Amino acid sequence: MIPYTVNIKLAARTLTGTLNLQNKTAVDWGWQGLIAQGCHSSILVMDPKTAQTIQVLERHKANVVKVKWSRENYYHNLSSPYCLRLASGDASGKIIVWDVVSGTAHCEIQEHSKPIQDLEWLWNQDASRDLLLAVHPPNYIVLWNGDTGTKLWKKSYAENILSFSFDPFDPSNMALLTSEGIVFITDFSHSKPPSSAGKKVYIASPHASPAHTKPAPAAAPAPTGAKKALNKVKVLITNEKPTAEAVTLNDCLQLSYLPSKRNHMLLLYPREILILDLELSQTVGVVAIERSGVPFTQVIPCAQRDALYCLHENGCITLRVCRSTSAQEEAAEQSVQELVYDLRSQCDAIRVTKTVRPYRMVICPVNENKAALMVSDGRVMLWELKAHTGRSVANPSSGLSPLYSPVSFCGAPLGPNQKRIQDLSLNSMISQTLIAGEAPPPSSIQQEVQLKFLLTGLLSGLPLPPFAIRMCPPLTTKNISHYQPLLAAGTSNGSVLVYNLTSGLLHKELSVHSCEVRGLEWVSLTSFLSFATSSPNNMGLVRNELQHVDLPTGRCFAFRGERGNDEPPIEMIKVSHLKQYLVVVFRDKPLELWDIRTGTLLREMAKNFPTVTALEWSPSHNLKSLKKKQMAAREAMARQTVSDAEQSSVESSVISLLQDAESKSETSQAISAREHFVFTDTDGQVYHITVEGNTVKDGARIPPDGSMGSIACIAWKGDTLVLGDVDGNLNFWDLKARLSRGIPTHRGWVKKIRFAPGKGNQKLLVMYTDGAEVWDTKEVQMVSSMRFGRNVNYRILDIDWCTSDKVVLASDDGCVRVLEMAMKSASYRMDEQDLTDPVWCPSLLLPRAALTLKAFLLLQPWSGTFTMDITQVDYNEKVEIKVLCVLLSFSSPERVRHVVVDSRLFGDESDLNFWTVASHYLQLFAQARQLSVTSEGGSEETQPPSQNHLDICHDILCESSYFQKFQLDRVHLQEVKRSSYEHTKKCADQLLLLGQTDRAVQLLLETSADNPSYYCDSLKACLVTTITSSGPSQSTIKLVATNMIANGKLAEGVQLLCLIDKAADACRYLQTYGEWNRAAWLAKVRLNPAEGSDVLKRWAEHLCSPQVNQKSKAILVLLSLGCFYKVGEMLHSMRYFDRAALFIEACLKSGVMEAAFLEYARLLRSLGLREGAALWASRAGSAGEQLMEELFQGEGGVPEAVLGEDEVEVGLESTE
Repeated sequence: MIPYTVNIKLAARTLTGTLNLQNKTAVDWGWQGLIAQGCHSSILVMDPKTAQTIQVLERHKANVVKVKWSRENYYHNLSSPYCLRLASGDASGKIIVWDVVSGTAHCEIQEHSKPIQDLEWLWNQDASRDLLLAVHPPNYIVLWNGDTGTKLWKKSYAENILSFSFDPFDPSNMALLTSEGIVFITDFSHSKPPSSAGKKVYIASPHASPAHTKPAPAAAPAPTGAKKALNKVKVLITNEKPTAEAVTLNDCLQLSYLPSKRNHMLLLYPREILILDLELSQTVGVVAIERSGVPFTQVIPCAQRDALYCLHENGCITLRVCRSTSAQEEAAEQSVQELVYDLRSQCDAIRVTKTVRPYRMVICPVNENKAALMVSDGRVMLWELKAHTGRSVANPSSGLSPLYSPVSFCGAPLGPNQKRIQDLSLNSMISQTLIAGEAPPPSSIQQEVQLKFLLTGLLSGLPLPPFAIRMCPPLTTKNISHYQPLLAAGTSNGSVLVYNLTSGLLHKELSVHSCEVRGLEWVSLTSFLSFATSSPNNMGLVRNELQHVDLPTGRCFAFRGERGNDEPPIEMIKVSHLKQYLVVVFRDKPLELWDIRTGTLLREMAKNFPTVTALEWSPSHNLKSLKKKQMAAREAMARQTVSDAEQSSVESSVISLLQDAESKSETSQAISAREHFVFTDTDGQVYHITVEGNTVKDGARIPPDGSMGSIACIAWKGDTLVLGDVDGNLNFWDLKARLSRGIPTHRGWVKKIRFAPGKGNQKLLVMYTDGAEVWDTKEVQMVSSMRFGRNVNYRILDIDWCTSDKVVLASDDGCVRVLEMAMKSASYRMDEQDLTDPVWCPSLLLPRAALTLKAFLLLQPWSGTFTMDITQVDYNEKVEIKVLCVLLSFSSPERVRHVVVDSRLFGDESDLNFWTVASHYLQLFAQARQLSVTSEGGSEETQPPSQNHLDICHDILCESSYFQKFQLDRVHLQEVKRSSYEHTKKCADQLLLLGQTDRAVQLLLETSADNPSYYCDSLKACLVTTITSSGPSQSTIKLVATNMIANGKLAEGVQLLCLIDKAADACRYLQTYGEWNRAAWLAKVRLNPAEGSDVLKRWAEHLCSPQVNQKSKAILVLLSLGCFYKVGEMLHSMRYFDRAALFIEACLKSGVMEAAFLEYARLLRSLGLREGAALWASRAGSAGEQLMEELFQGEGGVPEAVLGEDEVEVGLESTE
């Protein structure tokens, strides 16, 4: 038995087409690595790596308007595995939470019946990952439990809410974009609704208020076009409602917090992007488009670098990266004026027409170096950002400073000649934006990089309906070795798309006709006939095109030759069962009968031939008996010739073989079997006509059945003939028993009826104007039914059987669906699918398999070498994993790097955050240790000057020195942009906290004399300048400060304490009053490492407390302080065993645990236990060697036994 590779069982699936306008915002790229997109009422799930659709979810009745993947920011184990969970909201207000792998709904949520405006999963606390926040129009936000569908709380606001954005650095802050402005909420919590109505901020038009336009200096040159635009949009943000003439309609398209730096927000307008600093509520940067440029439609800010992906109206995606402020150019004073985002790369635009326009772009949240563009015609274009080293060839006058590659990855420095891991993610492609006062790294270790977009994948949908569909001939025992389940779909623009239904991918697209395709018929497994008719002229005549298409070669030819111009339109074509003959039926013209094999016209019927309303070929023919007769005749001839010639037996056998071969080839060509067809005329009379070779005989006529109206279609299989009429009656004829039975369906015009393939399969598919039904003709009863408006929300355009138990329907929402016979639109299980390319997505695996795979990729020290070969692992469910062999772009010996790459592969947000910070600080403290050892007891630095600091998107977790520089840079920018007394006051306050007293005094003295706080500010300026560190003045100020704080003036008191260098006390007060974030900020910018770490440790304890429950954040804080023991303990107590084990191993490898071993050895020595001291000193690396020498000074070296390898191993175990 030959093993066949044919997949006979086809999965139910949906081929989707163009999008609806309401689907515009329904797209999301999840941490799991997949893209979800709404298409009418279905949701497609695509794999961007292989560009294939792997799931279509159908359950919504209305158009899908929002989709959101759940976040992966939690620790994964068997009880909380990697899973694919998706929330989708539709235009009728229903939200469904899906389990994407099985295609089933977890829960359904309904609050109001208006379209959902926005959806977001909460990702920030450790307790629950199931919380889903939704905006229900017009003005409600509701928090749901996405697992059970229960409502936790609901809150209404005064204005209509358009969308919202969470502050990525502080989960209690969020901003709502409303129809009038922005509402800031600072007390968001999952346990109760926000108590206040939020702080409303209105965006006033910049040109309306003359008070704030500064007079231009006379000497300044006239600004150019772009500069003018910048001056115009110095947007003023006010708290009071602007006056009527100043109100510009809020045409803000989008608002989002910048994930790359704290307290910054972006507002998108069609022609500019504004960057706001929320501490000042002031614009600090503008990206404007020149007059001739293409307007923006969407922007996505990156987290790993201060960069923006912008989508323009022509479908072009541009990447803009923030310019370094530490530019040592002649334009230094101008470079500080605002944040400038330079255009670094752009992709090609698409051709925009009335029906084709770009809808949305999404970027990969894990690596931020891939973007996908959704186009309204159903295309998805996958762009990837590539970096290549080399100088720019652009003209030097463009003024762009060069972009450099990063100096380090995961804390480990990269040499210039080292193999780059460049395109792994955005932060491994380009280095950080430098800030003022920061020396750029030496150019010897930096490489200049250029960025460019590459199109790496394209998914395209079906074109606009209407469609005509036809499935290729059914699978039989004869064609099983080369059968492909192909579906041909004729479209309105004249092309024919051929889909392979095992994979659901487009097999071929052929441009066959110049007008809408009306129908198709297959004439073999690889060729078909299709016909199209042009629109009629004033005589009612059209141009008919009937084309014969050969699929393997793509060759088309006009089947009817020169015929076809100016004649009545073709109504239908019907091919006989043996694919010998073709009937072409016209509207007001007698039918034509053709021989398909020779392409000749057999008969054109006479003028008085009756008008045909329905026609069908009979399945019965005389091919078998003909073949038998012919074979008998051949054999007789062969025998005769041999006996005549009396040749030697050898030759005769050769001759007979030859003759056999010849006879076979003749039988396959020359036999013309007899076939018949029946048709009905306008009166309902049934005619029977026989065709054999090129003779056509008229047969019996059966008078019309009185109960039937005008017959619309006929189907014939075996001994059953079914007629359907325009009034919705079905008439079943049993030809053997000569019985007929009429059934009224009351569904109106019967458009089409088709029998299912397969011997003895008597199922019948019936299409009506408002749906379809499946009937069993043996029992004469209905099996299943679907009706527009009742159980589906689409109309059916065409039907066919695709296998003996599945039907295929084309519908007016632009989709083609393969359904079970029950015709329930069903999502399928992903693991039943037959994908052409293997998909890398651990969330698709069983929980256990995904974790096994992760451990396999991570650990592997057991064999000493790192391998990607999974076959060696003794894992019992190997089958599922084998599809998931993945190649890493590099294989690094360092475990920590591995873990980082691995968490990117798995899209594991919490793992990635933990290991990025951990690897950085492990590296840092290990370097510090080496420095302190080499400087031999010199002053120990806790944080060495390192070129590679943690990205600013980690905020408080960055090194203090870098964090301080960043804050100073920011205040400097705020100072330049301030436009009112309020702003100046805020800047002065910040400068005082940062210890920049001189500059603060200058600002305080700017207060004008008519300002009510003039006196106060002047005195404050005096105070600041005269502060001395004498005892009495200090104690007085401290007393005043504590009184102020006690009486509710916290900020003022803290300022005074900072003036007299009592910032540690200030932090303590801030923490007492619950200002934890502010205290951490102050500790970072003002305190020395020892005091600062006290404050931050208290904060970490607070984060661990049950009412806050942000242990994962606390762990990151402790990592940044170098409390590696505590981190190990906490990971263990939280049952994060694999993370804990890998972390402790990494600590031992980088040697940051050795200090403790050394201290222990010293303790043992002081107790007099010399052997014990020697054992622990031997583990403490180079620092321990000194102690060893001291211990064994007089004894001629170190005893061998102490350094036994096995004992060291035992020791390692006991350290846990």
